[in-house]
Amino acid sequence: MREKIEASIEGIRKMLQGHGGDVQLISLDEEKGLVEVSLQGACVGCPHATETLKMGVEAKLREDVPEIREVRAAAV
Repeated sequence: MREKIEASIEGIRKMLQGHGGDVQLISLDEEKGLVEVSLQGACVGCPHATETLKMGVEAKLREDVPEIREVRAAAV
């Protein structure tokens, strides 16, 4: 599952990097279907970061890896 998630994140990363941001996989709980990521660069402090996380990153990851139930921002 981790390999599928990392491949999906690579596709998402290209979009975010085009806007000065980035995303990094922090942790995965396969049993719960929970993924934690860190938004970086221009995404940090952006008023649209929550939308990017849920409607962008989570939506794409769940589309590519149906076992995922939730994507959260990692506590830093």
